[in-house]
Amino acid sequence: MFVLSSISKRYGTTDAVRAIDLVVEPGKTTVLIGPSGCGKSTLLRLMIGLIRPDAGRVTFEGETLSPENAMLLRRKMGYVIQDGGLFPHLTGRGNAALVAHHLGWDAERITARLDELVELTHFPADGLDRYPAQLSGGQRQRVSLMRALMLDPDVLLMDEPLGALDPMIRSNLQAELRTIYRTLGKTVVMVTHDLGEAGYFGDTIVLMRNGRIVQIGTFGDLLKSPVEAFVTEFINAQRGLLRISEEAAQ
Repeated sequence: MFVLSSISKRYGTTDAVRAIDLVVEPGKTTVLIGPSGCGKSTLLRLMIGLIRPDAGRVTFEGETLSPENAMLLRRKMGYVIQDGGLFPHLTGRGNAALVAHHLGWDAERITARLDELVELTHFPADGLDRYPAQLSGGQRQRVSLMRALMLDPDVLLMDEPLGALDPMIRSNLQAELRTIYRTLGKTVVMVTHDLGEAGYFGDTIVLMRNGRIVQIGTFGDLLKSPVEAFVTEFINAQRGLLRISEEAAQ
């Protein structure tokens, strides 16, 4: 689905990503994880063509992503960001159907597609006529997901889609998202900082540090066969946070 070849991106004197090579397999969920500032969100934005690499090449479905074709190829990609990124002056319906309207879909086609997505995402149908400020955090994320799925894209790119939600809503949406991924058979690339979430969703986990990929593999690979000390340190740090939370609750 994606092939990233020697991708580098620099901001000033800071290397956001450095000489990244990565293959994203179709029909699988690939999770990018690592400490804050490690380059995982930058990598996602490079995949969708929102920013251009300083060096290297991004290939999507066999075609090199360029300024000339980025807009066209982006229609095959669904993009979800943290807290939904909805336009406050548009209703849920207006947000979800925004690109479809831009492409000239007729009202009947848009309504039919929204009906499908409302059922898929378990979104209350009457919520489509509410504005983002009138929706809960979980409902806003569902609208964002419907917008990303509106054109039936080949791939979903998810940048911390659940990071701003409270734990109960996050847990419920995790289960629903995994069901949606499996139902649709979509290729998914997800950014998260949460190791448990990465293990829950990921067929392949890409652990990053300082703009580089440290290890690629399954959740079990990271646990049982770390390639360097940082992998174990990262896992233990997340376990330590969980232990501290449990002790504080006692």
